[in-house]
Amino acid sequence: MKKVVLSRHGESEWNRENRFTGWTDVALNENGVREAVDAGRTLPVPGVRGSLVGLR
Repeated sequence: MKKVVLSRHGESEWNRENRFTGWTDVALNENGVREAVDAGRTLPVPGVRGSLVGLR
């Protein structure tokens, strides 16, 4: 069975405030850093044969 893993960036202050961040690079807040660290511990998934990263 194939598995698809989706991941999104961690939280920033602008995300928390529901502000549009499409054209501005906003740093992760403390919670976002924690989310990124947790995601890094979860990945890589054994058996993953490829990945796709969209930066914009």
